[in-house]
Amino acid sequence: MAPSRTSLEPQSNGAAKDKTPGLTAEQLKSYQDQGYLIIPDALDAATTASLLAEANHMLSSFSIDEHPMTKFSTGENNKAHVGDDYFLTSGDKIRFFFEEDAFDPATGALTKPKHRAINKIGHYLHALDPAYRDATLTSENAGIARDLGFKDPRVLQSMIICKQPEIGGRVPPHQDSTFLYTNPPSAVGFWFALEDATIENGCLSFARRSHRTSPVMQRFVKREDGSGTEFVDVEGAKFPDSSKAQEFGDSKEEVKYTVGEVRAGTLVLIHGNLLHKSEKNLSGKSRFIYTFHVIEGLHEYDDRNWLQPPEEGFTRLHQD
Repeated sequence: MAPSRTSLEPQSNGAAKDKTPGLTAEQLKSYQDQGYLIIPDALDAATTASLLAEANHMLSSFSIDEHPMTKFSTGENNKAHVGDDYFLTSGDKIRFFFEEDAFDPATGALTKPKHRAINKIGHYLHALDPAYRDATLTSENAGIARDLGFKDPRVLQSMIICKQPEIGGRVPPHQDSTFLYTNPPSAVGFWFALEDATIENGCLSFARRSHRTSPVMQRFVKREDGSGTEFVDVEGAKFPDSSKAQEFGDSKEEVKYTVGEVRAGTLVLIHGNLLHKSEKNLSGKSRFIYTFHVIEGLHEYDDRNWLQPPEEGFTRLHQD
């Protein structure tokens, strides 16, 4: 059976223009029930175009002369997940990670121009790039975090994901809290489409309500010997709310995915326990997006996590 498919047609986000920034009661209820929320027109056309232009400028201007040519691998097909020093020390920098399929497997040479060979840019755009900082640290985003229940929301990483034409890699089903674990889990993804995201170019798909049925069983950490990364069993809480684990945690229902096609400028909020994925982009069109993740600053975030805070700590998502 083909996955159900959402519409690309614009929808009202239900928010009054003079309302304090944040979510309506209807939006909050939908997020809590489904585990994700699609908010069309969260970015205006000018901001969306500016962010896309800045992304393309970065791709065109970065140097590969001393680049370690780190490929971003999700760890499928028995391949190791990315975990070299270039990746592990990127938490307070802007770095460029290549698509696996941008290289000739026989020679190792790039088969695409560098600006069409990058999988993603990360992980400190929200602090170091003025355009992305201004799009991240807003009263609108702070209001959303407040309405989601955050007391001390902290932005800990940000990325441009390019999903390049013809080679943009598949991302298997995953939960964001696996990679950004707090005890208890608290991660929420803010995912902004900078171009239309469709089935053809690898839009997101969501396992509706899986945030209620899918505990965070493993976490992505640095190896204790410093030799890279690995997945280990979670010893702490597996759901943000322990009562939900008791109520929903034993479900054995088959996981079904809903395709989420969205227009450029759309914001998608993604619960840290929600299973979601995207397919490979075999089309001739890219699918650029900007995403940042927020965690609760009052929760434990230990030194096993692959991503460690900069000296000044993770960035506060201020209301002002």
